[in-house]
Amino acid sequence: MQDSPSRDTRIALDLALTVRHDGRGGVVDDLADLAGLGAWVRAHPDTVPDAERLTADEQTLAAVREVRAAARTLFARAVRPGEASPADDARLLPVPEALRRLNAAAGRTPTVPVLHWPDAGEPAVRSEPAHGAGPDLTAALAQAVIGFLAGPDRQRLRACHAPRCVRYFLKEHPRQEWCKPSCGNRARVARHHERRKRTA
Repeated sequence: MQDSPSRDTRIALDLALTVRHDGRGGVVDDLADLAGLGAWVRAHPDTVPDAERLTADEQTLAAVREVRAAARTLFARAVRPGEASPADDARLLPVPEALRRLNAAAGRTPTVPVLHWPDAGEPAVRSEPAHGAGPDLTAALAQAVIGFLAGPDRQRLRACHAPRCVRYFLKEHPRQEWCKPSCGNRARVARHHERRKRTA
């Protein structure tokens, strides 16, 4: 069993997973509008310091969606030689453009390293906005994606290729092929049906 994923890894994966299967053959975008972005931020209170003060507008939504597009492009690169998520087949940016967008977004807020050391735990360093700078969701997300892609968890990143799944996941053990057991079940059923069709 692998170590627990880092905060950056969790944020980066959660952002990528805002593109998901709708259960009927299509793809849903949880960040399709401001209400969706607000709901996602509220569901992830540790994403950005002072997230409760965040005021999202159309410009913020567009910027977050750009970071997500860059992240999913770079996730597709990270899983090579494996295939990218089927949701990304026609949507990938050129890698240099994805890198440019991600790095530009990460620079939107100057940050400083802040040491956190709970009484019953190990010290941890987190980047937080420099004194006087307001929270910037886009910068926080971009910095988390960069931290994940530059860190050790990237080596475990995989795209799930079960029927109808569009998720990326971290491989937890050597034989893991799917993001969750239900995807494994769907993949086995689909293979069984395909074999029966060929022999019929």
